[in-house]
This record gives sequence, C-alpha cells and structure tokens, in this order.
Amino acid sequence: MAGYIGRFAPSPTGPLHAGSLVAALASWLDARAHGGQWLVRIEDVDTPRCVPGADRVILQQLADCGLQPDAPPLWQSRRGAIYQRALDALIDAGLAYPCACTRRAIEAAWAARGIAWPRHAEVPYPGTCRSGLAGTAARAWRLRTDFLKQKPGYAGVKCALDAPISGVRDNPFDPSPPRIEGSTVHWHDRRLGAQSQDVEATVGDFVLRRADGLWAYQLAVVVDDALQGVSHVVRGEDLADNTPRQILLQRALALPTPRYLHTPLVRNAAGEKLSKQTHAPALDTRDPLAALNAAATALGLQPQPSHTPLSHALAAWTGEWQRATGVHHQRS
Repeated sequence: MAGYIGRFAPSPTGPLHAGSLVAALASWLDARAHGGQWLVRIEDVDTPRCVPGADRVILQQLADCGLQPDAPPLWQSRRGAIYQRALDALIDAGLAYPCACTRRAIEAAWAARGIAWPRHAEVPYPGTCRSGLAGTAARAWRLRTDFLKQKPGYAGVKCALDAPISGVRDNPFDPSPPRIEGSTVHWHDRRLGAQSQDVEATVGDFVLRRADGLWAYQLAVVVDDALQGVSHVVRGEDLADNTPRQILLQRALALPTPRYLHTPLVRNAAGEKLSKQTHAPALDTRDPLAALNAAATALGLQPQPSHTPLSHALAAWTGEWQRATGVHHQRS
C-alpha cells in the first residue's frame, strides 16, 4: 500500500445537509493531516432513491467549501461488471447463495420459532435458503456469514478485481487490526474504541445483490474501497454498524480492511439524526465559512473568525486535527 487514501462517499438522494458536511470535512481533514489523498465516490447504486442532478449539486457544494478531491470522482452505477466479478467469485467459493425469501417470509420463519421482532427492527436472516431454494425462484444473493465456521482455514477467494492490493489483508496504518472469531468481528474504531458484533446472530446472511437486481451497498463499498486503495474510512456514526459486515466481506474476498473513524452525528431539535428522512434542509454554501464553522464545531474544532480566508481556515483545522488525533504529517 503506497500511502494514506481517504474518501467521502455520499449517496445522491439529495443535496448535502449539515450532517453530511461534518463527515466530509472530517474525512478531508484526516487525509490532509496524514499528507494523503482524498477521493470522492458517488454511491448511486440504489438508483430508485437517487435524485437526478443531485450528484452535481453535491460536487458543487464540496467545491464551494474548498473540499476538492485529488482525483476525478467515481460513480458506482457505472461499475456493475466489477461487482458481478466479486459476486461470481463468492458463488464459486460456496460463500454466496441465492435466496427466495421476502421480508414477510423471514418474519414468518422467526414466528414459527416463537420469536417476534419489534416493528421497524432489523430482523436477522434465519438462513432459510442456505440449504437450497426448495423449488422456489431466486430473488437475491446472500453471503454465508458462517463461512469461517465451515472453513476455519479459509484464505480468501481468487477474485479477478484487478485491485492494486488484492489479496493483502494487512493495513500498515492499523496498530490493532480486526479479529474474527467464527462470525464475531472485533475491531477498533479510532473514536468509538473497541467494538464487536456477531454478524450471524445480529444480522444474519446479508444481501449482496437485491431482489430488484440492484447491487447492495455492502458489496459495492467493499469492492470500491479495495480498488481505490482506501486505507482510512472516516464517516458518520450511523454507519458504524455496517463495519462488521464489511470486515467479514473483506475477509471473504481477501481484501484489506481500512482503519475506521466514525464521526459524531448532527441532530435536529427533536434529537433526530439529520437526514433526508427527517427533512434536513440542504446545506447553504453561500457563506461556506459559516457552514464549515458549524461542521468544525460539531467535530470539536475551534470556529474561525468570519473574515478568515477559506484556505486559512482549512489549514488551521488541519493543524488542530493533527494535534487532536496525534497524526504525524508525513507523505509516504
């Protein structure tokens, strides 16, 4: 791995809001503090939820705030063939299987065991189709989250992704690499500390390709992080529970695991996370320093005076980020 590579990966379901800018600024600052590269990836695989033109709005909002990527942005919607190669490799290795279950069928399977799940809860997949479809039509593809229990010496699939670091799981930036025991993933978050989750029990075999034919977020993000050489992921705390699934999938594909840092969430007056679902207003970049000051404050950084040039404010926050995180700036 040549050096630090970070990324900001928004979904174009609308323009950025104040919470989005916190994650964008944190990822940019972390990259600059390490003397590394900062990439932007448009995660538009969930096409029904994407708003036409939102990707251009997002890129302009970032530019208004002085957050320019170091390479042209990447759009996931153009990368289906690459995701298919990864899925094919998992299928060939016996780690992925077709599933015919609807949500109602999954809930019925748990009900048959005397277990009911709260409304809107994430219901773990009970493994119904692991042993076959019993004559029903396949709808989706899932990862067997118990693959390390079935194959304790499993070394990873041979996957023709053309990844520059394919087959290398060690991250030289990570002093405490993840550990997987069965289906339980233990990892260290740079802000949240030690984390663990039994993926099989908590989530179950998760979807890699959806019933509507679209690629699942988990597969797309793992493949693209590897192909782009991402060494550090800085993103919102609401995505922290995706991390164990992604680490397990990285292990299945013999791909490296980035270091993770999950940033604080920005909440509205009702205590809800700012999001499209809670009608968060679009980020106003007519005064970019004001927007950045709000994001910096959420990250525990000092706001800059209103007359400060944008470049000077960003440089000041980079230095403050280095001191707060103990980063030694060196370009590798």
